[in-house]
Amino acid sequence: MSFRSLNSRSVSLPGDPPGGRRAVGVWAIGVAVYFVAVIFRTSLGVAGLDAADRFHVNASALSTFSILQLLVYAGMQIPVGLLVDRLGTKKVLTMGVVLFTAGQVGFAFSPSYGTALASRALLGCGDALTFISVLRLGTRWFPARRGPLIAQLAGLVGMAGNLVSTLVLARLLHGIGWTAAFGGSALAGVVVLVLLLLFLKDHPEGFEPEPFPHHGSAYVRRQIAASWREPGTRLGMWVHFTTQFPAMVFLLLWGLPFLVQAQGLSRAAAGELLTLVVLSNMVVGLVYGQIVARHHRARLPLALGTVGSTALLWAATLFCPGPHAPMWLLVMLCAVLGACGPASMLGFDFARPANPPERQGTASGITNMGGFIASMTTLLAIGVLLDATGDDYTVAFSAVFVLQALGLSQILRLRGKAARREQERLVASRVETVHVPA
Repeated sequence: MSFRSLNSRSVSLPGDPPGGRRAVGVWAIGVAVYFVAVIFRTSLGVAGLDAADRFHVNASALSTFSILQLLVYAGMQIPVGLLVDRLGTKKVLTMGVVLFTAGQVGFAFSPSYGTALASRALLGCGDALTFISVLRLGTRWFPARRGPLIAQLAGLVGMAGNLVSTLVLARLLHGIGWTAAFGGSALAGVVVLVLLLLFLKDHPEGFEPEPFPHHGSAYVRRQIAASWREPGTRLGMWVHFTTQFPAMVFLLLWGLPFLVQAQGLSRAAAGELLTLVVLSNMVVGLVYGQIVARHHRARLPLALGTVGSTALLWAATLFCPGPHAPMWLLVMLCAVLGACGPASMLGFDFARPANPPERQGTASGITNMGGFIASMTTLLAIGVLLDATGDDYTVAFSAVFVLQALGLSQILRLRGKAARREQERLVASRVETVHVPA
């Protein structure tokens, strides 16, 4: 895709950053950090069966790797949002790179299950610092109207990292072994750290943010409370909650075991289907970004359509007659799962216009918690149900429907309030723009 649309300088609102080639270059460094973080985050997804053998653990213990990583990630989202609002992108991303690279190195050399768990927790801590920072970088360097497209492109780059895990790291793992594959991949963290320190800037010259106004816990509470009071923030969180987790669970841990053990596929065929999820995500992300940039009201129909089609394909696959679902159905399932990531990015498109610039990091942190809480819950539920039912994937994967129903009920409850509040803000913004002196 061409970045010509990102370079456009026309029709900017007062106070909007200009965009342009320099903005693309700086933003590219930020998304490169996120790209590496996603490679490290999803590396366990292609090594789940190997990890079970290496550390001699069952399904519940195996799921603990991803659950702990996501627990750390989700729990840090609001603190990260506050840190980004206060310290800026460069400092927070630097901390993130150091932590997730150390975690990947530790995982490569872990001699036991306990040390491997600690390494994944450290990796999750560093990973948690990246995405909100990249979103904030986009809002500081590009005009507001580019927000939906910028967010979807960031998500697309993240899925490219997932693709690297699926295609490259999986082959390295079975070619050169556990320690060399994970340890060698950690060098990517060193490369992006150097680029970050040398070239990344928080904002263009002349577009410095307002000084951080207060210190202490009182301000933190006010910042969180003000973000949470906005219906758009809560709606964004529930959209993220409901849409992201089916694909996250599939790619992060349980997709490969499900396709190999429950559907009787070879590892190679299962890997191709996981790759299809990633490729579908990248294509759908571009489509969703362009649609929402042109038709803002398409956000909710796209999100609800993704939830409905995902539930339908999951049900058709799990309850298909016979020992295995046909390959065409598995292909359709994986293609639809690819829409989950782009649909989850729509959550930020509800939270962004609901909050002023000084709360963008905090609001994005609240939104980003949604999908990871849902993913963590589902990962745990599937692991427990697999152990309890003797590896009955139909029962275990039915946990997906429970989380989808919960999230859908909250989306339908909040959509009216959020729409009214957003319209009020839009009218107020237009009035202020009219009165801006020439």
